[in-house]
Amino acid sequence: MMAIAAGYEDADDLDALRQDPALLIACERAPETGHDIPSQPTISRLENLADARTLYRIGVGFIDLFCRSYRQPPASIVLDIDDTDDMVHGQQELALFNTHAGGHCFQPIHIFEASSGKPILSLLRAGKRPSGEEIARVLRHVIHRVRRQWPKVAILVRGDGHYCAPEVLDLLREKRCDYVLGLSRNKTLDALAEPWREQCRWRWAPGLKVRRFHQLQYAAESWTHQEKVIARVEATELGTDARFIVTSLTGRGKHLYEKVYCARGSAENLIKDMKLSTRSDKTACSRWQANQFRLFLHMGAYWLLHSLRLAAPKRSRWRGATFATVRSVFVKIAVRIEELKRSIKLAFPRHLPHADALALLTQRLTAQGP
Repeated sequence: MMAIAAGYEDADDLDALRQDPALLIACERAPETGHDIPSQPTISRLENLADARTLYRIGVGFIDLFCRSYRQPPASIVLDIDDTDDMVHGQQELALFNTHAGGHCFQPIHIFEASSGKPILSLLRAGKRPSGEEIARVLRHVIHRVRRQWPKVAILVRGDGHYCAPEVLDLLREKRCDYVLGLSRNKTLDALAEPWREQCRWRWAPGLKVRRFHQLQYAAESWTHQEKVIARVEATELGTDARFIVTSLTGRGKHLYEKVYCARGSAENLIKDMKLSTRSDKTACSRWQANQFRLFLHMGAYWLLHSLRLAAPKRSRWRGATFATVRSVFVKIAVRIEELKRSIKLAFPRHLPHADALALLTQRLTAQGP
């Protein structure tokens, strides 16, 4: 996990890094007299050791870690749920051909807390669109575990169109959670929106974008209740377009669509941090259990880098820096390490860039320790 956070996501890298003094210190071992960290064969055996029950406990542990990361229970949290393609590397369990991804892949589900950017759960799954029953099962476990520690917390769930399934709507209503979910277009919705599209078409002029919002009550045949639907109708030089969302929130349609639902795009950036900066798509094992274990390792590396970034002051340039920048500035630093009898001495370069920022982050992280 430490090696992944430092940019060495391949287990083969540990053959050369098993005696690296900095990694030994990070793993709470003496840099000169301590035992070496595990090599690639040991890590590979570890990845294949976990069974389904162990993986479940690790997943629950990450949800508990998310809750423990707050000093006090928050009044509300926003759960952004989304999936992404993870291209496979040969004959692997759960690998399926996905036309949208353009090849054989996994399609893991990621859940983040939107306000803080903290990861809650990353779940490996087959490379196909998740069903409503599967989504509801995942959300049920997450919501139950969060409410177990925070009984009074208000939860808002956001997701795109294929998360708006009847099983999901019934679950969120049962669990007293608010939701803002995309709604896929169909003939009925297109017919309802046609007069609004015509109005926007008549009001449009070259160089102008016309956007209107309308609210209606709608229920698909598979739904058990009518839901509040917001239609966003737009006219541009490319023509007219209508998009729909389902929500339990009250308020103006413009605010709910543009400020609440569209903010869901931040989850895609968080997933991008997970995939590009921790290389969470390095799931090359043949067994799905081993790949899920690797995904948890990358999730832990995300926690390490995210905690380092959160330690920066709110108005600091480092608070919004990418993981790649944080790693290159604060993690990959040349340092001379000397093991003394009762202490370990770290000698940094005299002209270390951003030394003051590194000292501040170190002080803040040390204060958070046990």
